[in-house]
Amino acid sequence: MDAALPMPAPRRSLGARIARRWRSWLLSAFCCLVLFFLVGPILLVVPISFGGSEYLEFPPKSLSLRWYVTYFSDHEWISATLFSLKIAVLTALAATIVGAAAAFGLVRSGLSRVDSVGAVIAAPMITPAIITAVAFYLVLSRAGLVGTTTGFVLAHTALTLPLVVVSVSASLQGINPQLEAAAMSLGAPVPSVLASITLPLALPGIVIGAAFAFIYSFDEATVSFFVSTSSGKTLPKKMFEGIEWELSPVIAVVSTLLTLISFALVLLIAAVRGLRRGAASQAGFGATPM
Repeated sequence: MDAALPMPAPRRSLGARIARRWRSWLLSAFCCLVLFFLVGPILLVVPISFGGSEYLEFPPKSLSLRWYVTYFSDHEWISATLFSLKIAVLTALAATIVGAAAAFGLVRSGLSRVDSVGAVIAAPMITPAIITAVAFYLVLSRAGLVGTTTGFVLAHTALTLPLVVVSVSASLQGINPQLEAAAMSLGAPVPSVLASITLPLALPGIVIGAAFAFIYSFDEATVSFFVSTSSGKTLPKKMFEGIEWELSPVIAVVSTLLTLISFALVLLIAAVRGLRRGAASQAGFGATPM
């Protein structure tokens, strides 16, 4: 008896294809509306910063660069900006070094899969900011570190450490441990294995964690407000003072610059993620996407 020929798969009807396409368009339109709702208010400060009036207005009646000139010629604004940049860079370095080491220990020991460990790591992120700020103020004031670079770096490092640990842990979990075991079986010492295998493969996660730590530290306001002094203040603290006492369009200028810095770092993170996926696919490691 002849074997029955396989029946061809039924083709989708034209109505089903049209309905699927409409659902795709509606979903895309909804995502664009949500994105505009989130980003739109932030982008409004850009035209406001180019206004020529003495107060904040939208849309601006005239265009001018006077408030950018005012910002870059004001010693207090530039001092606060440079202080915030210094704190953010030092925080990113400290959080990356400590967070990467902690992530390696957690992943290789298997503790990263324990829920209680994850809850402890995420505690600085889920604790109300005002409670964290008061706690840091009490600790740093007793140590005489309020308003100092060391005090800011310690506080911001504690806040940004979970971001680095989560990012580096996700990157390390996509690395096959057999690569490290094979290198050590051939006589390579542990430092060489870390430098030649682990760190290069985990570098995208480390870069992403450092970028997030920098953004968070540079933009952190609540804790900085409590641990600042008149001589040592960050840019967010200076912005709050400007809103309280003068409310000039310089605030929009600073907000525009902060937005540009944040967007640049987000593009950097997206580029690093793209390179990581491309390298993982070419090498065949099957790294988990961030």
